[in-house]
Amino acid sequence: MTTTLHLLNSEPDDQTAALIDACSDEDDRAAVACLYRDRVSGAEIDWSRLAADLFAHDRVICWW
Repeated sequence: MTTTLHLLNSEPDDQTAALIDACSDEDDRAAVACLYRDRVSGAEIDWSRLAADLFAHDRVICWW
């Protein structure tokens, strides 16, 4: 089983969300990390967790 981390630099539009779904198949476990401040929670980026996630996944895809 492959694990993929999707890094989002900005809030995804419908096309980006569809591409993320298309990149994930049945045997793929995917996670998403946001590098922008969430409008709802306003939470800061947890850089320690992001670093751990980068090393914990088999591949990383960055989205603008």
